[in-house]
Amino acid sequence: MYKNLRGRPGVVLAAVAVAQFAVALDLSVVNVALPAIRAALGFAPLELSWVVHVYALTLGGFLLLGGRASDLYGRRRLFVLGLAVFGLCSLAGGLAQAPWQLIAARAGQGLGAAAATPATLAMLTTTFPEGPQRVRALGVWSGVNAAGGALGVLAGGLLTQYAGWRWVMLINLPIAAVALALVHAGVPTEARPARRERLDVLGAILATGGVGLLVTGVVRTDAQGWDSPATWTMLVAAAMLLAAFVVTESRASAPLLRLSLLRSRWVAGANVLVFFSTAGQFAAFYFVSLYMQQVLGMGAAATGAAFLPFSVSLVAGTLVATRVTAARTPRASLVPGALLAAAGLTWFAFISPDGGFLTDVLGPCVITGIGVGLVIAPIVAAATTGVAPREAGMASGLMNSSRQLGGCIGLAALATIAAHRTGTATDPDVINDGYALGLAIAAALFVLAAVVAIVVLPRRRAETPAPQTTTTAENRLEGTPS
Repeated sequence: MYKNLRGRPGVVLAAVAVAQFAVALDLSVVNVALPAIRAALGFAPLELSWVVHVYALTLGGFLLLGGRASDLYGRRRLFVLGLAVFGLCSLAGGLAQAPWQLIAARAGQGLGAAAATPATLAMLTTTFPEGPQRVRALGVWSGVNAAGGALGVLAGGLLTQYAGWRWVMLINLPIAAVALALVHAGVPTEARPARRERLDVLGAILATGGVGLLVTGVVRTDAQGWDSPATWTMLVAAAMLLAAFVVTESRASAPLLRLSLLRSRWVAGANVLVFFSTAGQFAAFYFVSLYMQQVLGMGAAATGAAFLPFSVSLVAGTLVATRVTAARTPRASLVPGALLAAAGLTWFAFISPDGGFLTDVLGPCVITGIGVGLVIAPIVAAATTGVAPREAGMASGLMNSSRQLGGCIGLAALATIAAHRTGTATDPDVINDGYALGLAIAAALFVLAAVVAIVVLPRRRAETPAPQTTTTAENRLEGTPS
């Protein structure tokens, strides 16, 4: 189904990069606009957070399903469908006149992103052969993904202040249009197989329900707390659904997630590593942003601009990581990158209420950015090493689910710890201590990521391929005799 359909690799990479930039941008661009959104649409205080949470919920809940669907129905088809849904829902959000309309539009954006994101990675892994070419392509994908998230803070501040909050939604339309035009120009449509595997419907329901409840339970701790019966009810229900998912997948003939895929040290290690590193990265963005606004007294636009050194350093780290990974292995970049990010966040942990941007933010921003850049590119390469082309979407959906869960759970847990340290105080000296504690724990998460890279990931590429059992249905997909 996917043989000899690589199209024009440069155009494929450009389309994937543009689309992923839009998806990553949307994770953070709305945050700075929340006060303006509340004033314009009349959100209640507890409702406002759902503008952010519903996107994370639908994106995280449907990533596995989107990844497997791209394997079965075509990566290009899912990519175009997801991007079209994402763009149309962005338009609906920009035109929203009531809170429920904006929340529904954000949910639709998450669904579109859940279809497009795994397809982007799967398109890269099936377009570029394993080795230096794929490493460079994945480096571009990772750099654009991280830069979109970092620049979202800047874009949100500038758009809200100078164009109005609606443009944090409408900005996605020209980006999506460019990506769709690139797809039309150089991304081929996969041939339809004579017989197609059926989608694992039960597995999809269990995975989506379990991940959805897990994300909901975690992100709602800002209002309900970790000790709330409602929180623990959702978390226990999520654990039960995910346990049932594991049992179902172990027995399914065409599973949503082939559990034996996790026997690969590359795949398993990369997913654990991306969970820890993303948890630390998301929490760091959150605490540093609050520190600049609530302790240093910087405005929204100035806070967004202050993240530019991080973005530039991240791109620089990604370029170095791409060269190192292409010449050696992902492990060679992951270990020093995670330790460097931990060093930068440890420096951040010494923030002072009497500090400033030049003394407390700029230096650790540069070090942390380089470290994160050294980590994000090789993680993607590691998570897809040795994976068969017919399961590229499956591996991509798994890795993106780990990333999303790491970000949601890490941010919620560290925000709770910081809030417990500060209590109800609003004095800058006190809240500064809470942010410093959160940043210190974020540094520890990157140390854990380095330990995983050292202990779990193989030293040589020769050890990467995982045992593969090919089913009759899979053989039909590939067009080979069974």
